[in-house]
Order: sequence, then C-alpha cells, then structure tokens
Amino acid sequence: MKTAVYWGCVIPNTQYAYELSVREVLPRLGVELVDLEGVSCCGTPVRSVNMNAFLYLATRNLAIAEKTNLKDLLVLCSGCHLSFSEAMHYLSQNEKLREKIDSLLRDEGLEYKGSIRMWYIIDLLYNIVKKETIQKSTKKTLNGLRLASHYGCHTIRPSSIERVDDPENPRKLDELIEWLGARSEAYPEKLDCCGALLLWSHHDAAFTFAGLKLKAIQDRGFDGLVVTCPACHMMFDERQKVVASTVGSKLDLPVLYYTQLLGIAMGIEEEKLGLHLNRSPVD
Repeated sequence: MKTAVYWGCVIPNTQYAYELSVREVLPRLGVELVDLEGVSCCGTPVRSVNMNAFLYLATRNLAIAEKTNLKDLLVLCSGCHLSFSEAMHYLSQNEKLREKIDSLLRDEGLEYKGSIRMWYIIDLLYNIVKKETIQKSTKKTLNGLRLASHYGCHTIRPSSIERVDDPENPRKLDELIEWLGARSEAYPEKLDCCGALLLWSHHDAAFTFAGLKLKAIQDRGFDGLVVTCPACHMMFDERQKVVASTVGSKLDLPVLYYTQLLGIAMGIEEEKLGLHLNRSPVD
C-alpha cells in the first residue's frame, strides 16, 4: 500500500517519538509513506474564530493530497483527522459553501474532488494491514502485559460524522494490543478525556483530568497506557510528573504510542522507536 501522509503541526515539532516509530514500523508492514509538500496547519486553531478559514485550511490540505493522485491519505493526529472529516462532511452537505471554498482553492491552482480515502493509524492497521500481517511481523510476544487503551476524544467523537470507532464502545485499539499478545482490559475511565483542550484556558482543570485518569489506571494495576493521539501523549507522558501534583499521588505509569509498542514486538531497536524520548518509565 502506498499512501500520502499528513503529520500535522504537533508531531514534527514536539512528538518526535511518534514520527520515528511510524517511519520504522509501517514500511515493514508494507505501507509506503509519501510526505506531502506545501501543506499547512489543519485549521483547528482558527475554527472558533472563522469557520470559513478553518474549512479552507482543512480542504486545502486534502486538495494537496489529492494532487498526488494517490488513493489514500494517512492522518496521524486525531485532531487533524477530525478537522478533515468535518470539512468533508460540511462540504458534502452544503453546495454553496463548497463553491466558496472551491473558488479560494482555484486561486492556488488546487481542486478538491473528495476522492481520497482518509485513514487514522488505528483503522489503517486494523482494516488495511490486518491481524495476520501484524502477527507475522512480530518477533517478541507481549504475553503477561496488562495494558490500558486510551482512544482520545477526537478519534471516536462526535458520532454525528464518521469516526474511527464506536463512540460508546471502541474496540479496535484494544484488539490491536491483543494481537501482540498483551491483555487490554476495559476500565471505567476508558473514555475519559486527557484534558489537553483545556490547557489554554483552564490548565489546572486540564492537569486534573489527566492526573485522575493516570491515577485510576495505575491504581488498577495496569502495566502501561497505550495511546495514538499526540496531544493525549503530551498530557499523559510529558506532563505526568506535573499532573501528579493535582491528584496528590506519585505517578510512575509507562505511556507509549501504539506504534512504539508494535515496534517493540517487531524487535526494532528502542532508539529507532524514539523510546529514549519518552518521559514516562517505558524501560
């Protein structure tokens, strides 16, 4: 499979471990990544200020991806994935809005056709790569590990537009973990938010959200937490020591991207997976 890939802003600027692990793991599974040139922010930061600007930025990136003539686009940030999904939805429902966005794109020599298939890392691995290929690629079994999954809000919500998994009972990430031999068990806080979106307005509340979830997972005896969203990883991994103070506990929970976990099972060197960049105790 050959797919265009959109990294967004956060991953190439702060989440180096995610990019490293994706670039190591996916080619070994038969997925060729094609980086896009000329893309910009997905538009999320301006959504609440100017909806048309948001839709233009999101659609512009989709048009650039379509210009490659590739059939597929992998979007690795869940927030960016939601932005593109919303743009696709709104433009398909409103002809006048689409004409307005199309006219702006024409000024850049771009055209949005709505022809490209968009994937997130979870459904790409689950629906395209699939279980047999993943299990054949592994060299180590993760038997004995009891891991908690965290989907992130944007991955599964809102339910009014197509998302990656069921908003009330998501299972794909859990199954991906189990394909590696580990156990992924349900827990009451599974769908709770990481708090990242509150950072710029109510940072104390944001840290409390993250701290409460991490404490609950740690208290339930899980060996680690598996994520796919860069914002969620920042809250749970990089800020783990900070958020610990909000819940009055010592937090010492390993937090990994699923691609890092998969890379471990595939026998890839830790440094190539960016594990040395994680702040939580992944060793």
